[in-house]
Amino acid sequence: MTFNPSRWTFRSQCLAGFLVCVALVGFAIFSQFQWGLAPCPLCIFQRIAFAALALVLLVAGLHAPRGAGGRRAYGLLALVPVLVGIGIATRHVWLTHLPADQVPACGPPLSFMMEANPLTDVIRQVLTGSGECAKVDWTFLGLSMPAWSLLWFVLLGLLVLSAAFRRR
Repeated sequence: MTFNPSRWTFRSQCLAGFLVCVALVGFAIFSQFQWGLAPCPLCIFQRIAFAALALVLLVAGLHAPRGAGGRRAYGLLALVPVLVGIGIATRHVWLTHLPADQVPACGPPLSFMMEANPLTDVIRQVLTGSGECAKVDWTFLGLSMPAWSLLWFVLLGLLVLSAAFRRR
């Protein structure tokens, strides 16, 4: 028997994507508390994107609409956190590859920014990145955590497209 996800049902694809998202956020939390890898603001926003995607995939998997319209609606809804995550992770990977003299200055901690600024200002400041976001503390198989996040967002996006738009 061969592994062929194109034969999976919409429900199984969505629930598998949900489990991947939960595992990724769980690993991020584990690495934070067990290994002391403090997340930068971009890391936190990537976690939020994975959590939002997990929520959409869980609801889609539990609902499992029979019609193509329902599957496509869930697919489009799931693409929102995927595309946001790809954008944030791409920015993060770009920051990690900047020469040291071009890295932006470190800003205040996210908790302070949330207390002192309106949410829209915080989002704008975080998405521009800071020096702490350029630091690479962990790699696996030559890829940093932001690079792995980017890869997983792309793979999950392909899963969402397959689940929502392939002919059944």
